[in-house]
Amino acid sequence: MAISDVKEYAHLTEADVEALGEEFDAIRRDIESSRGAADARYIRNVIRLQRALEIAGRTALFASNKRPAWLAGVALLGTAKIIENMEIGHNVMHGQWDWMNDPEIHSSSWEWDNTGPSKHWKQTHNFLHHKYTNVLGMDDDIGYGLLRVTRDQRWKPFNIGNPVYNLLLQLFFEFGVAVQHLELGKVAAGRFKGDAERAEFERKRQEVLVKVGRQMAKDYVVFPALTGPAWKSTMTANLAANMVRNVWTNAVIFCGHFPDGAEKFTKADIDGESKGQWYLRQMLGSANISGGPVIHFMTGNLSHQIEHHLFPDLPSNRYVHIAVRVRELADKYDLPYTTGSLPVQYFKAWRTILKLSLPNKYLRATADDAPETASERKFGGNAVPVIDPETGRRRGLRSALTAGRRRLSRR
Repeated sequence: MAISDVKEYAHLTEADVEALGEEFDAIRRDIESSRGAADARYIRNVIRLQRALEIAGRTALFASNKRPAWLAGVALLGTAKIIENMEIGHNVMHGQWDWMNDPEIHSSSWEWDNTGPSKHWKQTHNFLHHKYTNVLGMDDDIGYGLLRVTRDQRWKPFNIGNPVYNLLLQLFFEFGVAVQHLELGKVAAGRFKGDAERAEFERKRQEVLVKVGRQMAKDYVVFPALTGPAWKSTMTANLAANMVRNVWTNAVIFCGHFPDGAEKFTKADIDGESKGQWYLRQMLGSANISGGPVIHFMTGNLSHQIEHHLFPDLPSNRYVHIAVRVRELADKYDLPYTTGSLPVQYFKAWRTILKLSLPNKYLRATADDAPETASERKFGGNAVPVIDPETGRRRGLRSALTAGRRRLSRR
């Protein structure tokens, strides 16, 4: 089953965990004290770029009945929507730019360009997901209530459709985000606790319907109508641009949460959790995407998913620098720093989704020692860090995982 003792799994003592937490706190203080004009200029320039791309894309679609203009419009508008969703909307609503005290770029006022109401997303994502990251039964982002992504989730015949569900979730990801806060599974099971809970659901459902209606009217009625005779091709171009954004966003998020090495945890592990333990859980439960400046920018800097989970409210343009210090701490405490190229991470996420569409009896690894699911039990109680007498370096979790892979390869 999932990790029930994060300290033991990490091969760290209580003192180690608290020392690690203090070092992460020091990183936070350094970044907070150095935020300034350059960071503000960065986000304002990003917003200008995004708006220019959107205007260019919608302008091109006035000639959308010509294929080159249709393709150009989809490319420009799709890129604008990705930037708005990832580097602007996601990060602004995390409060990364609240320190600027700019009411137009503030988590309390930003409403992003997709069908999910921002205040719903801030509850399911900012609070539930980031506080209870990868904790089974607490974090709805573990499979989004639809996919089986860990062997700790009991297999049901419904899970055979894992690959189909994920394909649909990719194409219409914004709608998956929109309904996530509604907890439709609980609704379908009739698990309302009285009239007050039912009334709350109906209120949230109405908010979703209003936001969906506005988005549909904007992209599939108003803007197509503005292009006159080209309205049909403009409508299809807008649909394509939305799907480009949906597929990309889904891929980035899945690469950060579901490849090998992004661990899952049990509720028992967060009882009395200290700040140091929270930091450690974020580090072990996230995965990065390697790449250059373009990849970092187009992912909203969620290519630095580890750094984002450690410091979700620090400016995203700082993650590339924070990552250097996080890697140094991973080396110091011999902890894994899970990263890989986008194709590799995406392949691993899809492999997990495909494998776990099957019952456990058809899978070779155990629930304690599988690529996508691990626990401290895989070490058989031998999870104590030691100092290598030859190098003087700590030998902890990363060394233990490397040794385990070597033993497996020799079989």
